[in-house]
Amino acid sequence: MRVLSGIQPSGKLHIGNFFGAMRQHLQLQAEHDSFYFIADYHALTSHPTPDEIAGHTLDVAMDYIALGLDTEKTVFWRQSDVPEVTELTWLLSCITPVGLLQRCTSYKDKVAQGLSPNHGLFTYPVLQAADILIYNSELVPVGADQKQHIEVTRDIAIRFNNTYGEVFTVPKEHIIESVAIVPGVDGRKMSKSYGNTIEIFEPEKIAKKKIMKIVTDSTPVEDAKDPDKCNVFALLKLVASPEELGEWENKYRNGGMGYGHAKKRLAELVTDYFKPFRQKRAELENNINYVKEVLANGAERAKAVAGETLEKARQAVGLRK
Repeated sequence: MRVLSGIQPSGKLHIGNFFGAMRQHLQLQAEHDSFYFIADYHALTSHPTPDEIAGHTLDVAMDYIALGLDTEKTVFWRQSDVPEVTELTWLLSCITPVGLLQRCTSYKDKVAQGLSPNHGLFTYPVLQAADILIYNSELVPVGADQKQHIEVTRDIAIRFNNTYGEVFTVPKEHIIESVAIVPGVDGRKMSKSYGNTIEIFEPEKIAKKKIMKIVTDSTPVEDAKDPDKCNVFALLKLVASPEELGEWENKYRNGGMGYGHAKKRLAELVTDYFKPFRQKRAELENNINYVKEVLANGAERAKAVAGETLEKARQAVGLRK
């Protein structure tokens, strides 16, 4: 099946990105026809500076490649290198009801977080639908909290097909439920917008300092603690072996352990988990031309598919007869 996903270059990628989505993307590429893109058009809705969006785009590319992206098998590109998607966005916009966009909770959530409301932020679900539909995507891996995005895409695809004939593959969501929401150092969901992240490739000393500041309750050392309500234990679940995790759970429930002990071990495990990828990441930083070449080659492969789909959509609406 063809799998598609995108990630915004809105800042340094963190372990929440990895365990929440990237790891699943890297696993799926072994079994499916995978199309992954860096969503720089989408990132514009949050008003990055030109230097920020350019720099973050290369950072995302290097992170994915360093973590194991198969650049030969997987189509990997920068969204803006395939401008066909913006034309398809307009065609889809003309059959998308305003009410459908008004029901999208992500717009309300982002405005509530302080983002200035703008047309791009409001209508980005249509661009997202174009991203998915233009590549004949069959499976779109998302978290449970993003299911609505795929439902909107399905609604738009079905409406277009019913109006103009069968042009688009109607995609299915692939809900990623293997991990819970990854908590940040302040206990909220790890997010660049909250400034509570632990970056994948930041210096190890800085990552350790952040981990030692993870918010915990004030339970005394000698008392039993509930691992299911602890942010440190939630992160241990991601990097500890089942055997070690069981040992930590016993330590929590038996008492006599301070949160500082768990934080120190968490820092060690996070360092060990990503250590094998650090050398590759450093090599890529010294070979930016290779990274750009990977993105350019991916864009050519993506454009070949996008161009065919766009031409079908043009003919269907009457722009090409």
